[in-house]
Amino acid sequence: MTRPIGTARRTTGLLLAVIILSSLTPVPACANTDQPPRADWNDTVVDLNGWNTRPGSDSQYGKAPSTGPQDPFIYEARVACTSGDSVTFPECASVMPPCAASNNPADTDAPKSTAVYWYKSLRSITPPNWTYDSGPVCVQGEKPRDILAEIAAQISSEFQRTPIAPATIGSQPGPHTLRGKDTNVYATATTQTFALTLLEQQVTITAVPVAYTWDYGDGDVWGPTAIHGAPLHQDRVGEQTQTSHIYAITGKLSINLTTHFTGSYNVNGGPFLPIPGQGNIPSPPLGLTVWRAITRLYADDCITNPHGVGC
Repeated sequence: MTRPIGTARRTTGLLLAVIILSSLTPVPACANTDQPPRADWNDTVVDLNGWNTRPGSDSQYGKAPSTGPQDPFIYEARVACTSGDSVTFPECASVMPPCAASNNPADTDAPKSTAVYWYKSLRSITPPNWTYDSGPVCVQGEKPRDILAEIAAQISSEFQRTPIAPATIGSQPGPHTLRGKDTNVYATATTQTFALTLLEQQVTITAVPVAYTWDYGDGDVWGPTAIHGAPLHQDRVGEQTQTSHIYAITGKLSINLTTHFTGSYNVNGGPFLPIPGQGNIPSPPLGLTVWRAITRLYADDCITNPHGVGC
């Protein structure tokens, strides 16, 4: 999009401005090996058809490409205090959490809980060099890998249903502006966190605003862009900014904005894993009236002739 830049003109003589109203993220790949669909990524899109374990591991978790910076690590959940863990952590039995059979101790029929450790490896290393990341944490159920896989398979849908608050839109000047002049628009969005229970696990979802698509209301659209703009000091209103717009038409219109959020989640305090796809959250439109300014040059000097034309 070509963004016009206004020019300033100096006019000699006495000027009177009359304002006239115009006619108006590798993804967390984890599932049973008898589930053939998988999530395939390229540089621009994700084809999310299902979940699958990564080659060479039966419980490997990765991070998906996203608009934000890529995590340099991949992750793997392992049942705590296996023979391998005991070699690395001889004292692991003494630090095991008290994984109750249920959040309600009186629920004796609830499925068993299992403790897991999270490991990580730099994604650039082949084969992975796993090191301890965090844990142990409890996973409700006897098969933690299967439960984590089910959560991973459902998390995109949960993210889309999360009540993410939209960004607010501001404009300077506003709610009135002039045709042919820079109107600064900007968005204010926040990172948001949501806690939910999924498959009896405590899941935390974090939504981060990463990009914005601006619709200025006159047919001009800009984005997605990482630029959200910012308000100007009152003395600088009218200056060009990265998000400002020059209207060539007059009338009443609405500025619209879609904020693109990326999400991540963790299970029972484990590492944060990316959520495939984005949440595209529209903001309430901001009304704006564009006026036109007419400048006329008069010959009379209003000091010597206060009743002259234009005085």
